[in-house]
Amino acid sequence: MPLSLTRADLQRTQNFINARWSDAADGRRLPVSDPASDAVFAEVPDSGAADARAAVDAAQAALPAWRATPAKQRAQLLKRWHALILAHQEDLGRLISREQGKPLAEGRGEVLYAASYVEWFAEEATRAYGDVIPEPVRGRKMLVVKEPVGVVAAITPWNFPAAMIARKIAPALAAGCTVVAKPAEDTPLTSLALTRLAEEAGLPAGVLNMVVASRERAAEVVDVWLADGRVRKITFTGSTPVGKHLARESAGTLKKLSLELGGNAPFIVFDDADIDAAVEGLMAAKFRNGGQTCVCPNRVFVQRGVHDLFVEKLALRVAALVVGPASAPGSQIGPMINGRAVDKIERHVADAVSRGASIVVGGRRLRSDSCDGPNYYAPTVLTGADASMACSLEETFGPVVPITRFDSEAEVIAAANDTPFGLAAYFYSRDIARVWRVSDALETGIVGINEGALAAEAAPFGGIKESGYGREGSRYGLDDYMQTKYLCQGLNLGAAA
Repeated sequence: MPLSLTRADLQRTQNFINARWSDAADGRRLPVSDPASDAVFAEVPDSGAADARAAVDAAQAALPAWRATPAKQRAQLLKRWHALILAHQEDLGRLISREQGKPLAEGRGEVLYAASYVEWFAEEATRAYGDVIPEPVRGRKMLVVKEPVGVVAAITPWNFPAAMIARKIAPALAAGCTVVAKPAEDTPLTSLALTRLAEEAGLPAGVLNMVVASRERAAEVVDVWLADGRVRKITFTGSTPVGKHLARESAGTLKKLSLELGGNAPFIVFDDADIDAAVEGLMAAKFRNGGQTCVCPNRVFVQRGVHDLFVEKLALRVAALVVGPASAPGSQIGPMINGRAVDKIERHVADAVSRGASIVVGGRRLRSDSCDGPNYYAPTVLTGADASMACSLEETFGPVVPITRFDSEAEVIAAANDTPFGLAAYFYSRDIARVWRVSDALETGIVGINEGALAAEAAPFGGIKESGYGREGSRYGLDDYMQTKYLCQGLNLGAAA
């Protein structure tokens, strides 16, 4: 099935700055490849500092009018954007699958997920309530109001090119902020298509600006935003080293930061768990997007009494997964994003085997008629994993399940928390007392209890420790784009006329 678009104009190949589609100032271009074949199918601007500054100029000029726009009007515009996203679900899903590689069913699903954030924050725009503080002294009125933080710079990853843009831009616009954004160099077309629909929805000039840059020139673009005092907030999803760089470099202008960084999620199966439910939960959590998500279980711990049964059931499910390009009906696992990703997976599996792990299923690159390129890796189950292995210390970001036996609750909690990261964790147990003990003990921002699908627009998403700070989604997500102002008014208590 070809991944062509019904509306060809949704495949945009220029930056969007101050309501104009334009090439990079110096004319440089960046190829966009299909990860299923590595074939180049589009080119976009490879932007630099001049483009980044132009975007900030536009966003700053648009800020006064946009922040003064009544919240209800901002909400109505976001609802129009939401309706257009839903109306073009098929085209957007195909574009996601073409440039990112995930199966088309997942591409379509991501469009709905992205749209849910736009709808949610359209509704939240009218609920940015303040407070009236009871007066401590007679004759004094004390009020708290919420205001937009200002120009926001959004930097998004390649694994969810629609959802990450929506999760950052929708609350910014709802709060009354204007936006400059840089999508990932691997998947810029989805972001540009969403921008085209926002333009169609009637977004005023300068409110949303999209600048594309290669990996090599990304720092040139982002450094402009870091140094510019007019940019008051950075929101970033990506690696912890880059997040630390953004935190250091933004200190000069004391920007507000939201950082959703790396993870090393544990998935714990206790011996009192529903094993079938645990297997299904792991399949949902681990193999979505081919394991290329920040909340994927990266370390799987199974209690000794149910270890062999769990591995047996899991291996049957994993072996049955269909691997192939997004364009092939029935594909459940697509290609990895690029060759570097496959090299890392291959290195992790080889390291684990060299240290004593055993391959139960998979454990190899795939090259066949159904896998029409070099970026496929077989869904893999390893047993005998331990904390010394690379797959336990780093995010594999691929379809690999390393399983470790454990004996006691205290042992597995210590192992689960033995990481600098703290984004997500999962566990399966039918003991209600254990549910509360383990939930309290896990050092993560998100915990899945007998559940493998965590994300929802109404829930706060984010981590602790070196997984970052700030929250996206939910009512808490709007606060990250607002600042709190305290108003104190003294009253004339003279006699009434």
